Amino acid sequence: MSAATDTVRATAPGNPIGRSIRDSLVITRRNLIRMSRIPEMLIFGLIQPIMFVVLFTYVFGGSIRVGGSLSPQDYREFLMAGIFAQTVTFATAGAGAGIADDMHKGLVDRFRSLPMARGAVLTGRTLADLVQTAFTLVVLAGVALLIGWRVHEDFGKVLAGFGLLLLLGYAFSWIGALIGLSVRTPEAATSGGLIWLFPLTFISNAFVDSNNLPTVFRHIAEWNPFSTTVQACRELFGNLPPGFRTPDAWPMQHPVLASVLWSLLILTAFRTLAVRKYRSAAA
Repeated sequence: MSAATDTVRATAPGNPIGRSIRDSLVITRRNLIRMSRIPEMLIFGLIQPIMFVVLFTYVFGGSIRVGGSLSPQDYREFLMAGIFAQTVTFATAGAGAGIADDMHKGLVDRFRSLPMARGAVLTGRTLADLVQTAFTLVVLAGVALLIGWRVHEDFGKVLAGFGLLLLLGYAFSWIGALIGLSVRTPEAATSGGLIWLFPLTFISNAFVDSNNLPTVFRHIAEWNPFSTTVQACRELFGNLPPGFRTPDAWPMQHPVLASVLWSLLILTAFRTLAVRKYRSAAA
């Protein structure tokens, strides 16, 4: 098994942090090779976000008011940040299912028998998922440009927006990792990874102006980490519609900073919990 051989070589005496990084990259490479051999994973991962783009743009786009505007073009640009964010967070279910599948097949037990960093298996898996998510975003952005989405800020801000999306997706992948380690089957991991994502993404500003939500839902949306990243991307892409009123909540007033803080908090908390769960299972 080449991955195992590479891993053993990577764990030669040296700096522990360096060994951990090398082990993680070996596992990342192994997962990327595996993904490339199953192209339907990428194809099916693209179908859902493209369907959301088409449905919301052409079915609902002419009837949803954002910032006092009913312009289909304004809504199209307003929508895309929400679709991008939904796409990176829904990758959580795939991450959880992948880890649960490895656990179910005994592959993780084989990795545990190797002299490698404890967190490398999970880090490598989440990094591979991040690469897949980045590819999905590139394709989805191309589809969005075809249907009329445009950005109105400089290239640096646009890249920063996509960077925030990837940071959010990476943070959420650790939630998926924890779910994958906590259930017995990939099917349970998929269900557990999706059931809480729907209220998270729909009680937000992704598809509608949160100012128009009922009071309780509006407050939830304004402090939702998902909403914060969506708002940050809209500002960085220049996609806020004319007449849009930014909510008074602190995360909405400082969305870029709030998005980074939320993502780092989620990443730190769930990576700690996932690695601890992995170690306790290995004990």
